[in-house]
Amino acid sequence: MTDTAPARPRRSDATRAAILRAARERFAADGYERATIRAIAADARIDPSMVMRYYGSKEGLFAAAAEFDLRLPDLTRVPSGQLGETLVRHFLDRWEGDETLAALLRAASTNPGAADRMRGIFADQLGAAVATFGTDPETTARRAGLVAAQILGLALTRYIVRLPPIVAMPPAEVVGWVGPTIQRYLTGSPD
Repeated sequence: MTDTAPARPRRSDATRAAILRAARERFAADGYERATIRAIAADARIDPSMVMRYYGSKEGLFAAAAEFDLRLPDLTRVPSGQLGETLVRHFLDRWEGDETLAALLRAASTNPGAADRMRGIFADQLGAAVATFGTDPETTARRAGLVAAQILGLALTRYIVRLPPIVAMPPAEVVGWVGPTIQRYLTGSPD
């Protein structure tokens, strides 16, 4: 006779989840540089040595905590002339609705591990979305890279540096200015 009772979650799984939850909140509130392992452990109500045991370092913890789904829209369902504005609107919603991306961008500017994580998120997720247009891999990578450069530059000036004219712009105006550029990156040609 086999035991059909569902397996109980392991205590280590609950500890890891508590650490990641606390880390995401702490990194979002304090940024990478000011967040400490000690503060994250206190938030998770565990000993700091447990954080190090599971994640090895602050950088390792940040990389694990920074798993982020851009939740990109299905671009195959968007009219081809509205791709740029759709992506800009989407990214504004994501940046304004979740501090995790801002924390990751802040950290990526000074930390190689965080920069690698940011590159991975954008290369994998944005690259896959752009690949749906059927261009060759090199062109797809360039288009995705240009879109990422524009979006990350916008995010840096609006949410990290907080450049007053960019912060003051309503989202619809940002979409109006940046959308056509993203559109050209997605559907235009370099000449």
